[in-house]
Amino acid sequence: MTNFEKNLEKYAELAIKVGINLKEKEGLLIIGNAETLPLARHIVKKAYETGAKHVDFQLADDEMSLIRFEHGKEYVFENYPQWKVNQLEAMYKDNYHHLFISAPNPELLKNIDGELVAKSQKTASKSMASIMHYRMTGFTKWCIIAMPSVAWAKSVFPDLNEETAIDKLWEKVFAATRVDTDDPVKAWIEHDKNLKKYRDFLNRKQFEKLLLKGPGTDLEVYLADDHFWMGGSKESEAGPPFIANIPTEEVFTTPHALKVNGTLKATKPLSLNGKIVDDFGFTFKDGKVVDFYAEKGYDVLQKLMENDEGAKYLGEVALVQDDSPISNTNILFNNTLFDENASVHFALGRAYAYAMQNGSELSEEELKAKGANFSLIHTDFMVGGPELNITAYEKDGTEVELFRNGNWVF
Repeated sequence: MTNFEKNLEKYAELAIKVGINLKEKEGLLIIGNAETLPLARHIVKKAYETGAKHVDFQLADDEMSLIRFEHGKEYVFENYPQWKVNQLEAMYKDNYHHLFISAPNPELLKNIDGELVAKSQKTASKSMASIMHYRMTGFTKWCIIAMPSVAWAKSVFPDLNEETAIDKLWEKVFAATRVDTDDPVKAWIEHDKNLKKYRDFLNRKQFEKLLLKGPGTDLEVYLADDHFWMGGSKESEAGPPFIANIPTEEVFTTPHALKVNGTLKATKPLSLNGKIVDDFGFTFKDGKVVDFYAEKGYDVLQKLMENDEGAKYLGEVALVQDDSPISNTNILFNNTLFDENASVHFALGRAYAYAMQNGSELSEEELKAKGANFSLIHTDFMVGGPELNITAYEKDGTEVELFRNGNWVF
């Protein structure tokens, strides 16, 4: 067996034993495109070896998606198949958990009208809103992992030929996910403990607000009442913890939707709906985006915030130090799953209920009253780097330095 095949097996084991943390007689739903099949086959094998009652792989082909946008009639983008919603809800209720394997083409839809892409995304989001709470509350365990595609590899390494670019990106993915260690599962257990150290400190402190300062960023962010910091594994309602993103380097919580003021500048590009947004930033007043700019992809960002009123407010703040395995690869992945974990980031849109104290047990109205935001979207964007400083404030006004020059101070 080649070293690559060994790493592929270790990656599959990591997805099953750490990401989903699959248990006997649980079901697994895997979503991936054609390029994910080699990894998906390893994952299916690991799932059945672990005791899965059934594994279902659903293909989401990029070329077919593009054909839909190029040739679909207008009504195609105004309706979402209800049977898909019903099927997913039935699977969640039947103790199935959800693994997404991403092998993205960052600019798949670059030549498609932004209005059409936004309409399709909004239609799907509205239709799926009724079942998103299964994942948002931890009722369903879920995980997102990624593997190189030709298009993704060439976007990261445009000067290399396809084969070399893919090999190079695999090397970086294995490093960022700790798959290149002798025992990735053990490495992730230790990493999870370290994230919990920061999580527990922040939860003990229950800071009132954060102040972020860096190039183009001067932002005051109050935290939601009874916010709860998350990091690493999450407890599912069934009990076993899972890690929703591999890789993850963040601890995150819920900002107060109505108490954010100042400027915020992105430090990395954002791949959104098959298009790239770059050199962008926002101005917030009383929580709402009142102005924004983007040198590339302005219309994409505009359409995103037109999804609904909540799309103009923040739903997540995540702390990630600059010195991390992902950041230390010294590349821009052009992929939010990786790039967000190299950088402090925020999310426009919906807050996670489990990032509030007892949030999974609260109604939407109760969560809103505490400052949690609701929206059809949840879109992360990166703002961290070696020049970012973050100060936290206790309720009595005491200042506590959290980040200096992009890294934790403790």
